[in-house]
Amino acid sequence: MPGIDECLREAMSLPGARGAALVDWTSGLALGTAGDSPVGDHETTAAETAELARAAAEYESFAPGANGPPALPPGPSAGRSATRPVAAAPPAPPPPALPAAATALREPPVEDVIVTTRTGYHVLRFVGTTFDSSVFLHLWLDRSTGNLALARLRLRELAEKLVLA
Repeated sequence: MPGIDECLREAMSLPGARGAALVDWTSGLALGTAGDSPVGDHETTAAETAELARAAAEYESFAPGANGPPALPPGPSAGRSATRPVAAAPPAPPPPALPAAATALREPPVEDVIVTTRTGYHVLRFVGTTFDSSVFLHLWLDRSTGNLALARLRLRELAEKLVLA
C-alpha cells in the first residue's frame, strides 16, 4: 500500500499530468505535492482547491444527507384540515447492519469533483480514511495530452490504496 509520496509519483505518471497534491480540505494545507502548480505555489493551489472541495462536500445540493438526515417530504397529511384525524404511519424498519469492513472506512460524501478549463483539467478525488479526516487528491492535467477518464479511474485506485498514518 503506497504512502503519500508514492501515490503522488504514480499520479504524476499519468499522461498529461502537470501537478498533483494530497490536500486536507478542512485546513487547506497540502500534505504532499509533486510536479507544478497552476499558480506557481502549491500552498495557494491547496487552499483554493480546498474551498471547492469543502463546498462540494458540505452543500446539500452535492452531498445530500452529508450534514445530517435529509429533510422529509410532506407526509400524507399535507394539505389536510387540522380537524381530520390522520393515522400514524408504521415505523420504518431499521437499516441493515453494515459489515465490519464497511464501517472501518469512513467514506467521504462526494467521490470526485472535476473542473475543466481551456487548457487543463482539475480532478479532486476524495479519499476515504479509517480516521475522521477530510483529504482529497488533486490532479492537474494538461488538456491536450491528458486523458480525463483514465485519470478518474487511476485516482480512484490510488485513493483506495493510499495509506495515511
